[in-house]
Amino acid sequence: MPDLVESLQGRDLGHLRIIAELWGLELEEQEPQAVLRHLTASLSDSLRMRKLVDDLPVEVREALDDLVYHSGRLPWAHFTRTYGELREMGAAKRDREQPYKQPISAVEALWYRGLVAIAFFDTPSGPQEFAYIPEDILKLIPQAAGVDTTLTGRPASAAEYARPALANDRILDHACTLLAALRMGMEAADSFSTPIGEELSPGVLASMLSTSGMLDEAGMPLSEPVGLFLESPRGEALAQLVRSWKQSAQFNELRLLPNLSIEGNWMNDPLRARQTVLGYLKTIPAATWWNLGSFLAAIKQRNPDFQRPAGDYDSWFIHDRSSGQYLRGFEHWEDVDGRLVRYILTGPLHWLGILDLACPDSSQEVAAFRLSGWSRALLNGKSPSGLSLEEEPIIVRSDARVSARPLVPRRVRYQLARFCEWGKETPDEYQYQISSASLHRARQQGLTVSQLLALLNRSSKAVPPSLVKALERWDKNGSEARLEKLLILRVTSAGVLQALRKSRAGRFLGEPLGATTIAIKPGAAQKVLGALVELGYLGEIRGEVD
Repeated sequence: MPDLVESLQGRDLGHLRIIAELWGLELEEQEPQAVLRHLTASLSDSLRMRKLVDDLPVEVREALDDLVYHSGRLPWAHFTRTYGELREMGAAKRDREQPYKQPISAVEALWYRGLVAIAFFDTPSGPQEFAYIPEDILKLIPQAAGVDTTLTGRPASAAEYARPALANDRILDHACTLLAALRMGMEAADSFSTPIGEELSPGVLASMLSTSGMLDEAGMPLSEPVGLFLESPRGEALAQLVRSWKQSAQFNELRLLPNLSIEGNWMNDPLRARQTVLGYLKTIPAATWWNLGSFLAAIKQRNPDFQRPAGDYDSWFIHDRSSGQYLRGFEHWEDVDGRLVRYILTGPLHWLGILDLACPDSSQEVAAFRLSGWSRALLNGKSPSGLSLEEEPIIVRSDARVSARPLVPRRVRYQLARFCEWGKETPDEYQYQISSASLHRARQQGLTVSQLLALLNRSSKAVPPSLVKALERWDKNGSEARLEKLLILRVTSAGVLQALRKSRAGRFLGEPLGATTIAIKPGAAQKVLGALVELGYLGEIRGEVD
């Protein structure tokens, strides 16, 4: 950063004299350059600088300490928003009103002491205006006593983590389910269950799988990467999802926030925001429950513009669908920026096994989080240890029901799901049913009964012989029995039925089921009753008729 001489270049003699007066210096020089040399020379007196800083009012010292904490600089918009404005005035007005004697803000007090200057610095999003402490002054400012420069927030109380929800690897099972559903052209469940925290919707999970290179542009599974993912050990599969999420500029958490609509052509940088949050996580002690609210408050205080180029809170059009409001301006930080940080913590970082979450007994709202036992490995892109092996067999029953527990190999369940109707899903079991319809659908996708039999024999302890026989007969003959719902007409004599066949209602009659019983085509009940009246017979409907 610029030093004192660079920072004060261009200041008029009156401004430099104000700084000297506030530093307790007596000046005889009449030229700005000579005054600058005098000010710079006085920096060798470290005791003078220490006294100058120690004598600052509390609120002014707080602003200076914040700059010191951030390596001597903060975005100007954030600094003035937090610590007050700097009034613009020319030299004549300044000398007349003497604002340095009664500054209206901490910023103004630091400005007239020469402890803060303004300049543009390059940032990843382009040049940005910053408040900064001149480099040679920064070296002399003592760190404020009691200021913790490492922690972001505070530990949680026992009541805040009364009900923990530990990190897990269920996202791997949800991914297997979703990939099978996409491959079959089916709609997945509304959301995948999570005890607390953000719900993992199929759309969000699909976005995550897409960032891992498993889906094509149309959102369909790609055979080779999906196969590698399903066959890899659980720890490596989880690490793969974490690596792709951490590095993705396409997975955009801001645009996934529930109940918010993004309008306009502006763009945010999700990678930059995500990396900032992960950076603050490094300040959290391992194995310690941490208060979520204090973590958000610390980010708001230290770096509220973490995702906003130049602190712009007006050009992003974000509509809150629940309230109907447009969330523009810094006053909506908690509704947008704070909500984003909360979402990253209680959504992706929990789903991916990095954070444990917890809430009080009296609420479902997440109040605390903790780095999981897997977090260190996963955040370093490595496979965590201790994940279970996928070695369980599937269970095949004689009534063509098949069940798979979570530790059945994912590739087996993915293949099995494509041959079956999907039944009930619980945290402990996935249930499937082999049926004529599911086999017909599998055949349309190029799958064969012989492939299913090989899968069942290879992945279960035993396949009931009766099921093997039924599958082989279906493969040869197709369905040999069917159940269907019929509307039945019963009459008192065969003559009534013969007359009805010859009437205009004859086209509504189906297969005969006896001399006085016949099936009626769907939706034709009233037409048949009308025709019977014309023939001289009054009929009735018993029960519900579609």
